[in-house]
Amino acid sequence: MAITVYGATEAAVDDAEACEPELACLLIDRDEAARLAHALKAIADPTRLQLLRLIQSSPTGEACVCDLTECLGLRQPTISHHLKLMTNAGLLNRERRGTWVWYSVNPEGLRRLRDTLTPAQDGKLAVLPDC
Repeated sequence: MAITVYGATEAAVDDAEACEPELACLLIDRDEAARLAHALKAIADPTRLQLLRLIQSSPTGEACVCDLTECLGLRQPTISHHLKLMTNAGLLNRERRGTWVWYSVNPEGLRRLRDTLTPAQDGKLAVLPDC
């Protein structure tokens, strides 16, 4: 994740009104911020969160669309739509096997989200181990 550090400007102000900047101004690169926002929007839906958890917790680490429709009680086109959004956001991997499509969690996509959502300590970004 690219981080840009901007220096805070100090202006001459009366001591009574003085504001000493304490903000580190660590910004995420704008393109990276757009990708992260896209991924966060992709999981900002109860059905998609359920799908992500089902796939993540499956014994083989992957799930077929046919299995997911049974678990959630939704039709295949609805499930496929949600899975497509999460795949396009980089959260899922997709593999076609015959007539069915199998999905697995993309560890890099989840790692980016986790890194973004982990609170910073002492002005430094938290570093998490890979998924």
